[in-house]
Amino acid sequence: MSRRPPEQVPPGPDENPDREADPREVARTIALRQLTMAPRTRKQLAEKLAAKEVPAEIVVEVLDRFEEVGLVDDRAFAESFVHARRSGRGRRALAQELRRKGVDDETAADALEVVDHDSQAEAARELVRRKLRSTAGLERAVRERRLFGLLARRGFPTDVVLRVVREELDGQA
Repeated sequence: MSRRPPEQVPPGPDENPDREADPREVARTIALRQLTMAPRTRKQLAEKLAAKEVPAEIVVEVLDRFEEVGLVDDRAFAESFVHARRSGRGRRALAQELRRKGVDDETAADALEVVDHDSQAEAARELVRRKLRSTAGLERAVRERRLFGLLARRGFPTDVVLRVVREELDGQA
């Protein structure tokens, strides 16, 4: 049985740093590919470009231009991110994730305004109700501990965690 050699695919501009190419064009191509896969923050794109050894001054220049034309918008990213994930996370967890992605605190706080105490309680209640089914045969103390941990890991406020878990467990009794 003979094996065919793997097909040779020419490297893209971001895959071969030895190739003589305009570094601005390489940076634009890398950034556009990243944005095609998913929305990104300026910090995420800057990190990717730095990892591909694009000179820092070109990174700044390209990302400034992308912001000018609206391809990179940390405010829009933060709002979209919060809207998509608020049902399964508390405000604190969302803020931490935004910070990790490079969204500044002021922009994150603006995006997180939609996550109020009531919406966090409702999201926590939904999670608890789903989890209650899988813990049905366990003792109440074990169920409480697991549910408290679940909600705490997801960044819900302590008062919401305590109230929702107790109310839902009491409602099953």
